[in-house]
Amino acid sequence: MSSISLEIPEEVLISLKETPESISREISILAAVKLFELGKLSSGRAAQLAGMSRVEFLMTLGRYQVSPFALNSQELEQDINQECG
Repeated sequence: MSSISLEIPEEVLISLKETPESISREISILAAVKLFELGKLSSGRAAQLAGMSRVEFLMTLGRYQVSPFALNSQELEQDINQECG
């Protein structure tokens, strides 16, 4: 496993009312969610980055208003047309 170091000003931690450990966890989850949302990671790999099971990750997506369904607008439109047409 690789490690990445990130410097966070103490004032930011105070403003967020977070400890270095809790912000580290939150940043990992946020990165996983965003990379999943952008289609760069599958839900399984994003869950691995977030340090949780795939099911837990998929359930967490709602907290960040990200759909667990990885369809772009064109794919969604095609699905709707197939159902209605």
